[in-house]
Amino acid sequence: MKTIFASLIVALFAGSVLGKDGHCVFRVHVEANANDTASFSSSIPALFSGKRVAIERIPRVSEGDVVAFYPYPANDGTYGALFQLDEHGRIALDALSLEKRGQLLFVLVNARAVAELQIDQRVTDGRIYLPSGLTKADIDSLKKCWRLIGEKKKR
Repeated sequence: MKTIFASLIVALFAGSVLGKDGHCVFRVHVEANANDTASFSSSIPALFSGKRVAIERIPRVSEGDVVAFYPYPANDGTYGALFQLDEHGRIALDALSLEKRGQLLFVLVNARAVAELQIDQRVTDGRIYLPSGLTKADIDSLKKCWRLIGEKKKR
């Protein structure tokens, strides 16, 4: 009985980490206070400065908040994308853009840091714009999870 219960917990955890269809992960973490304990924050290298930055362990926005995206080729040979969030994600992004103005957002796609964005204004439209950093494989996996912006909803 204990083995079945443990297996069920592991399966539920794996399902929550892998995303809707098990193909993609999209997480938005906010810069944390450097004095927070390890329970609340993690230290990662910043993409542009290379310095170690503390980020909140719990993402403010995740793949469950994304409803659509629109990819495009970037100038550096990678891809960028615009992500449209649902109502929950829109409210979360709006709140963090007010609360954390001037701080950094770290966007992870498929467990890889893709973007480091500074919050410079309030975001009320529920859209996150990644200028570059996505690979062709990332785009292919994202297409399996979400519709493209402008397409009708899948039934």
